[in-house]
Formats: sequence, C-alpha cells, structure tokens
Amino acid sequence: MARVTTEIENHVAHVTLVRGDKMNAVDPEMAEAIVAAGEALVGNTDIRAVVLSGQGRSFCAGLDVASFAAFAQTDPVERIMPRSHGDANLMQQVAMVWRDVPVPVIAALHGVAYGAGLQLALGADIRIAHPETKLAIMEAKWGLVPDMGGMVLLPRLVRSDVIRRMTYTAEPVSARQGADWGLVTELSDTPLDAAQQMARGIAGRSPSGTRAAKRLIGIAESGADAAQVLYEESREQADLIGKPDQMEIIAANMEGRAPDFD
Repeated sequence: MARVTTEIENHVAHVTLVRGDKMNAVDPEMAEAIVAAGEALVGNTDIRAVVLSGQGRSFCAGLDVASFAAFAQTDPVERIMPRSHGDANLMQQVAMVWRDVPVPVIAALHGVAYGAGLQLALGADIRIAHPETKLAIMEAKWGLVPDMGGMVLLPRLVRSDVIRRMTYTAEPVSARQGADWGLVTELSDTPLDAAQQMARGIAGRSPSGTRAAKRLIGIAESGADAAQVLYEESREQADLIGKPDQMEIIAANMEGRAPDFD
C-alpha cells in the first residue's frame, strides 16, 4: 500500500502523505517512502516548487507506536548510528531531504504535527498551518530526544528557550503560538489551498533565480563567514544576469504579460 504520492502539475510537485487512516504516522515504510519522494525530486529540473501535505485528519501524528515497539527489540546502535544518507540516517533524512530539494518546499499543516511530523515540517522552507493545528516535540514523552534533524533545523527558526520548553515538556502548542515563536510561517483557514497558491506564484518566477535563491539562503544559514556569503551573493547574481530566464522576466515586465519559461 502506498504511503506517499507525488503528482506534478504545471511545474509544482504535490507530495502527499496518504496513510490517513493512521493520521500519517511514520512507520519504516512511510519513512522510506518520504525519503524516496524527496530524493526523486532532487534531480528533477522541471519542478519549480513543492507542496507537502497530509491526507485525512492530520498532517502527521508522529512515529507509529507499533513501529516504536518493534524498534525497541533491535540494537539501537546498529539501527541509528550508521550514516545511510550522507550525514544522516534514514529517519533524519525524512526531514533533511527537503533541504536538498533545490526548489522551495511549502508544508501545509492541519490537525497535528507531532514528533516526526513536526520535524518533517521543519525540513520545508515554509510552513502554512490552520490556526487550530497542534505542534509538539513529543520525544520526551517516550524518554527520548528529538533525533530526526530537529536539532539542526530548530535553532535556525526559534529561540533557545523555545526549543528547550518544547523539548523538555513534550506539550503541544497551537499553531498560533508556533507562528509567534517562528515555527509557523503563516496561518490560514485553508492551508493546503494557501500552499498551492503560493507554489503557483513561485512557479511563475524565474526557475533559475528561485533555485539560486535557495542555494544562497542555505549557504547564509550554514554558518559561513561574511566573506563567503558576500562572495556567493556575487557569484549567484553573475550567473543570472543576462541569462535566458532573466531576459524573459525583463521582457514580460516590459510587455505587461506573464513570463513564459517553457
């Protein structure tokens, strides 16, 4: 049974978690499917944006409890420590793969985004949530620590005290609180519609310009020193100026029409 589907329409990839009967809880098959969906988009030169969403009542309720019990019967060192995906293991790659996708990824959140689900959402560039969505770092409930990329992604978004509160208590917070803290980009009563509309808008921008912007932001967030960031700004810009995508944008603006990059 499929765990994730990907449909590409008008240069937007719609990636949907389709384990709705389990609130899209992550079992090993779901983890593999999420990573495979992301990796399949890394080299796709046709896409210009991605919308990541969940089927049914929730975006993702976290780790599947039955899978958690099965994991407890195996050697944690052998399961967790091998770096199977570059710097990451499989579960970490569930979140981190979306930073490897070279175009903006917009997560549409509803219901709950708990544990694995929240860390998956953190891998997106942008998070649009229904105001009643609940967010939580749930690992402390099970005597564990966040281990799906959360400690790479959270410090880029929120204050240390927020990370500590959510990690120590495992208490859910509302999307409204999450927006105040920086976990949520914006609120919408129809988050999937809002995410799709944003993706369509991005798809109408210069494809090469958008990809360059994501690369540049990644470098700026990586801890690179000012000299390197300034150099990369100039290098990316030099690679864009006067090239076909930029010339089409100029022509479209001058002629009062939508650009055509196809």
